[in-house]
Amino acid sequence: MNQAKIGKFIAERRKKVNLTQMQLAEKLGITDRAVSKWETGKSMPDTSLMLELCVILEISVNELLSGEEHAMENGNQKNEQLLLDLSKSLEEKNKALLTTMWVILGISMTAMFSGIFLAAFLMPEGTLQIITVLLITVVFLIPCFYALKLEVSIGAYKCKRCGIEIIPTYSEALWAMHMGTTRYLKCPKCGRRHWCKKVI
Repeated sequence: MNQAKIGKFIAERRKKVNLTQMQLAEKLGITDRAVSKWETGKSMPDTSLMLELCVILEISVNELLSGEEHAMENGNQKNEQLLLDLSKSLEEKNKALLTTMWVILGISMTAMFSGIFLAAFLMPEGTLQIITVLLITVVFLIPCFYALKLEVSIGAYKCKRCGIEIIPTYSEALWAMHMGTTRYLKCPKCGRRHWCKKVI
């Protein structure tokens, strides 16, 4: 998927239907800055806005995502390629998010244990030492909660018994026992708790 090409196509279609960036933004309930970012290829329209955007620009979603108008006879072939490209793009983004999650987790845990170690051995025993250890723990656990949010937001967890993919809520994932990205979750299909592996 070529963001620059899509952006250029959005700009062309907007001009063709006689709208300014501001007018298009008002119709979609967003800022003209967001429209500008689409048209320069810096970002993509949110999926929740795509259908409405296509109606306004008088194009199909397929044309929007391919960044060009196309005849119906070429439509099916382009659709298949477009779906493959979208799937590949989504998979790459999810893998990058998962890597980001591990980096955040690694850095915050290392910093937390280093801080606790230094406070335990370099500070005199007493109330100040305990408060310092607690503060270090709280400060460096916050990124861990964010890392979990990233993990839950991508892919799903697969039940090894029935094969269904489970998308837990943040709190379900937070309180579930886990080993890495494998979590002990209740399967909505078979009704039992299993170790469910993360799948992207």
